[in-house]
Amino acid sequence: MTEKLRVALLFGGVSSEHEISCVSASAWVRALDTTKYDVTLIGITKAGRWLRFAGTPEEMADGRWEQHPGNLPCVISPDRQDHGLLLREGDKTTLVPIDAAVPVLHGKNGEDGTVQGLLALADIPCVGCGLLGSAVCMDKAVANTLMDANGIPHCHWCYTIRAEAECQREALLKRVEGRLDYPIFVKPANAGSSVGITKAHDREQLNAAIDKALAEDDKVVFEEFIRGQEVECAAIGNPDDPATVWTTRPGEILAGDEFYTYDDKYKNGVSKTVIPARLPDAKLDEVKAMAYRVYYALGCSGLSRCDFFVEDGTGRVLCNEVNTMPGFTAISMYPKLMESAGLDFTALTDRLITLAVTMRKGAY
Repeated sequence: MTEKLRVALLFGGVSSEHEISCVSASAWVRALDTTKYDVTLIGITKAGRWLRFAGTPEEMADGRWEQHPGNLPCVISPDRQDHGLLLREGDKTTLVPIDAAVPVLHGKNGEDGTVQGLLALADIPCVGCGLLGSAVCMDKAVANTLMDANGIPHCHWCYTIRAEAECQREALLKRVEGRLDYPIFVKPANAGSSVGITKAHDREQLNAAIDKALAEDDKVVFEEFIRGQEVECAAIGNPDDPATVWTTRPGEILAGDEFYTYDDKYKNGVSKTVIPARLPDAKLDEVKAMAYRVYYALGCSGLSRCDFFVEDGTGRVLCNEVNTMPGFTAISMYPKLMESAGLDFTALTDRLITLAVTMRKGAY
């Protein structure tokens, strides 16, 4: 009998997307093939406490996991000789060996390279993008700069840092208005899932939007409004083995708000998913090919969801952003796109773990 692979699944986290991470991770737990994987669950509280959790997916999804009586403090050791989890019970510390980790963490302190860096130090294979790819895609200003350098079409943009925004606000407002026409999207550079984003229609709203974005991050990105369809592709594979890399045709989310908000994505259930997107075949293939280019340009590996605009009138395909650990909830686009392409949830989790453990060391 083949020995099971020992997998640590991380969820929760110090992030505005903590609750959604718990729901995504609970879906992973339900999907994982328990005949192949021995799974250790590691919940991270909003305060940053790491706990080994031994309860149910239902308790993970609704937040009850934090009060589970069997929780034990734990930490992934950066010592490569340990190659695992240090579990503390009273005065006793036990080493739990780990073969691979699945950080189902959304947003800051999980999707931004922080946890990926810890796992790299520990020499533990990690599902999804590595440190650099995660950090690049998380920071919208850096991602936009790399897309510019690689000739990836995207919207006009500019950015600021906290020092300029707080000390030279009037000059900043003039600079942004000189660069972009209203309405202007104002976003924290590092937040994720539409948190802290405003669609500003005039200077008063622009001024308030800057403060809202600064509440989430020290860098603020300004982007032109693109009138068109928002579509999303799923990407998978390791660039060190190009035969494993492929992207899906895009799907489309019909938002229930003026733009696709955090609540629309995860809470209110108003949005609807359409796969494939309502586009001609040639345009679907163009978006798919663009997703492939973006995946390589931003140093992605393992998986990513690539989001695009298809502009009304011109048909231009413009990259919006890349999400390195997309949602895995019941309404999330990434697993739905993969299912449409022939990978059901269980097969998808298996493929992603296999990609992690076969990734060439030092690649991305």
